[in-house]
Amino acid sequence: MKMIEDGPEITAIDRVTSDVLTGYDSVIEAVIAGVAILVAILAAALICIRHRRIAAFHKKLDKRHGPERPLAFRPPKRPTAVRSPGGGTHYLKKSPSPTGLAKTPPGQQPTATSPTSPPAMLEPPKITYQSETEKGAAEARTPPTPQKELPGSQLTVQEPIVPKPGDNGIIESEDAVVKLGQLHFKLRYKHEKSSLIVSVVKCEDLPAKDPNLGSSDPYVKLQLLPDKQHKVKTRVVRKTRNPVYDEDFTFYGINFNQLSTITLHFVVLSFDRYSRDDIIGEVFCALNTVDISQAGAQALPLCRDIQPRSLKIRSQGRGELLLSLCWQPAANRLTVVLLKARNLPKMDVTGLADPYVKMYLLYNGQRIAKKKTHVKRRTLNPVFNESFVFDIPAGGEGLDSVSLEFLLLDWDRVTKNEVIGRLELGGTKSQGSALHHWNEVCNSPRRQIADWHKLRE
Repeated sequence: MKMIEDGPEITAIDRVTSDVLTGYDSVIEAVIAGVAILVAILAAALICIRHRRIAAFHKKLDKRHGPERPLAFRPPKRPTAVRSPGGGTHYLKKSPSPTGLAKTPPGQQPTATSPTSPPAMLEPPKITYQSETEKGAAEARTPPTPQKELPGSQLTVQEPIVPKPGDNGIIESEDAVVKLGQLHFKLRYKHEKSSLIVSVVKCEDLPAKDPNLGSSDPYVKLQLLPDKQHKVKTRVVRKTRNPVYDEDFTFYGINFNQLSTITLHFVVLSFDRYSRDDIIGEVFCALNTVDISQAGAQALPLCRDIQPRSLKIRSQGRGELLLSLCWQPAANRLTVVLLKARNLPKMDVTGLADPYVKMYLLYNGQRIAKKKTHVKRRTLNPVFNESFVFDIPAGGEGLDSVSLEFLLLDWDRVTKNEVIGRLELGGTKSQGSALHHWNEVCNSPRRQIADWHKLRE
C-alpha cells in the first residue's frame, strides 16, 4: 500500500512577531487616555457648576437676610478706622447736641463752639387761674408757640408735644389722619381653667396693598406683652379688604390677678408671595383698661382702630445721628464717617431695634452713589464708627451741586425694613444744624468736622 505524500506543507511557527502586539497596545493606551480626558472635563464642569450654585445661593441669602450677612467664601469687611484724610493731625470738632449741652469736665472752663454761647433756658413762669373757664379762655387766646432757634448756637428749642387722650398715647396729625380700618375681637376668661380666650373676629375697611386688584391678602398676628412668649396668627384670607376670621386662641396658665399687667398686641399684615409681607398696622389693647369681669359667662366684644406703626415714633422722637465730614478739594473727594446714633425709638416688640444707615450722594438732585453700614443688633444707641469716601464728579464747583441723604432703618428678617428717620445735608432741603454743618465743611477744607443731628420724618 502506497502512502500519498503529495499535499500542502505544514510548518510550525516559532513565535508571534512583536509588531502585532505593539499595535494592540497603542490602541488600548489611546482609548484609556481619551476616557481619562473625558472624566477630567466632566469633573471640572461639575465643580464649576457647584461653585456657581453656591455663589447664587449665598447671594440670595444676602438679599433675604439683610446687609450684614457676608458670603461664605468672602471675608467680611472690617470698619475703617477714623483717620484724618489729609494725613496730618486728627481734627474732630463736635458741636453741641440739639437736645442738650455737652458736659464740661470739672476744673475746666466750658469751650464755646460758636461766637456767642447759648443763653440758659429758663422755665416759663407758672400762671394760676381762678377757674377752669378762665384757664380755657386764656389758652384759646394764646397762639401756638413756633419752633425757636437760639442765636449763635446749634441748640434748637422746640415746645414739648402733649399727647392727646386716645389709644396708647399715639399722637396723630390733625390735618392728615391715616385711616387703616378697624379690628374686631372678643375676650373671655375662664376661672376654672385659668385661661384667657381671644377671638379674632374680623377686620373692616383695610387699605388695598395690591393696587392692581384693589385688595389685600390680610392676616393677623397676636402676642401677649410684656412676656412675648405666646405668639399666634390667623389664616390668610385672599383678595379682600374686609376679612372674616372667627378664630379662637386660648392662653393657659394665666391667673386673674395677672390680667391687669397684660397687653394684647395685634399686627395686621398683607401676605406677599414674592417678597416680604406688608405691614398694614397694629393694635394695642391693655387689659387694665377693659372690664374683664364682664367676660366670664359671655365673650366681651371689642373694636379698635388700626394704627400705623410709624405713628408710635412721633411720641418717642426719631433719635440723633453723629457724623463727621471732610472735604478734600485737591482729590475731589468727600469723606463721611458714621460715628454713632442715640435715643432711637423702640421698633421691635422686645423694646429694641436693629439699626443701620444708608447714605446717598446726590449730584444736581440725582442719586449717583450709595453706601451703607453694618446692622447693629438689639440696641437703641448703636456705635458704627465706619468711614466712607465719595468721589465728587469733575466739573462741579466745590460742593455747590452736591448733597448727602441719610436713611436710618430698622432691619427686620420677616417684614420690610422700616425707615426710622432721615437727614439731608446740602441742597435746598437742608436747614438748621444740617445747613450749619454743611457750610462749615465747605468753608473748612481738609478738616474733619463732626456734629449731632436730629433725625426727621
